[in-house]
Amino acid sequence: MSDEDTEDQIVGAADDTFSSAPDMPEMEDEFDMPEAGGRPPTNAKELEAVYDIPVQVSAILGKANMQVSQLLKLGRGAVIELDRKVGEAIDIYVNNRLVARGEVVVVENRLGVTMTEIIKMDRN
Repeated sequence: MSDEDTEDQIVGAADDTFSSAPDMPEMEDEFDMPEAGGRPPTNAKELEAVYDIPVQVSAILGKANMQVSQLLKLGRGAVIELDRKVGEAIDIYVNNRLVARGEVVVVENRLGVTMTEIIKMDRN
């Protein structure tokens, strides 16, 4: 059996798997949201299918640019100056998309973030 035959079998098996899912609405465009009964989801029950999807959440305290030679000179206890001031809001990203700004808080000896502003970006 050639590699092409094996690849065709794998692709065919994947096509069968996805085409046999009766509850999957077909999406015309990868960015279009499937509509439930001609309208977007409006309650928690309709969104249940997405609750278990993992997302990456990042809280960015600040950024700094430096050359590799400067980076290699850093040692234990070195301080890197960031582009933010004390008390300034930090950026909160979900899957590398800016979604909010917030403040650093301490909860039971752990750092946390509280959201103070939701960022709504137009999807063009």
